[in-house]
This record gives sequence, structure tokens and C-alpha cells, in this order.
Amino acid sequence: MRPVPPTASPSPMPSQGRRRPGGARGGGSGTGRAGRRTRVASATAPPGPRLPNPRLTGLGSGLFCAVAMFLLGCLDQLLFGASPAVYGVLFLPVSVLTALWVRGGDVLSAPVVLPIAFAVGLLPVAEGGGGLLGRLMGLVTGLATQAGWLYGGTLLAAVIVLVRRVRWVRGRQRRG
Repeated sequence: MRPVPPTASPSPMPSQGRRRPGGARGGGSGTGRAGRRTRVASATAPPGPRLPNPRLTGLGSGLFCAVAMFLLGCLDQLLFGASPAVYGVLFLPVSVLTALWVRGGDVLSAPVVLPIAFAVGLLPVAEGGGGLLGRLMGLVTGLATQAGWLYGGTLLAAVIVLVRRVRWVRGRQRRG
């Protein structure tokens, strides 16, 4: 039996992960698996710093949104004395970022996770005393009084999501 050379891969990897004999990564030819054309980065990158453009899954966007809103709620509690208006204003950019950063396949999950994250972040902001029931009553009161911010942020994200989804569907119709 003949030994396998070190450059051969025992399991097939996608073309962008396969190593060439010189140690360089493959996949730069412009074709992916099954001969389909893939995007190749241009040789000239735009000058200046690039903005982050992560692609989050549905679960990842929910976690991002919930953690961001909880931290912003804590920050609001520390800096502004639990101002519900400040918390509502901070909810709007988180809504937009969640709608923009979720991947195309999971884009419809963004308007669903936003109200959940709003409630999670409202925990440090909600007024309540006297234990768990007092905190729960403060949370329900906060949700009722801040419904405008909640609906506004969710509606803003829903519009962004619908535009992204329509563009995605039209692009698939053109290609297929």
C-alpha cells in the first residue's frame, strides 16, 4: 500500500478551503462547486475603513438583540436613572442593525425577536419593588407605556426586512 501524500485531503472540502501545494488557499478562480460562478473580490478595495457587515442567523440575531438591549438597559439605568424614553430611543438603532445584519434566509425572524429583546432589556429599566411580583408588574407597566417605541422599532425593522426579502426573491427569479 502506498502512503497518501501530505497535500491530499482525506475528506473533500469546499473549494475555498482547499489548500494548494504551495500552502496558498484555493477557490480564487471564480468558479465554485458544480461550475457555478461565484463572486471574486476585486483587486481594488475602496479606500477607508469598512463598516462591519456580519450575517447573523435567526438565533444569532435574537441573541445579539437581547444582549444589546439588556446592556443598553443597564447603561440607561446607570447613566440616566432608568429613563424609558432614552431606552426607547436606543431600541431604534438596535432594531435597524438587527434587520440589516440577519442573513437572507433568516431575514423574517428579525421582527419576531425584537419585541422579545425589548422586554429583556426593559428588566433593568422597569420600576418595581417588593420582589419578583413587583418587578413583573413594573415590566408589564413598562411594556404598556413604551408600546410606541416597541411598535416603531418593530415596524422599522419589518419594512427593512420586507424590502430585503423582495430584493432577494426578485434576484432569485432573475437567476433561476
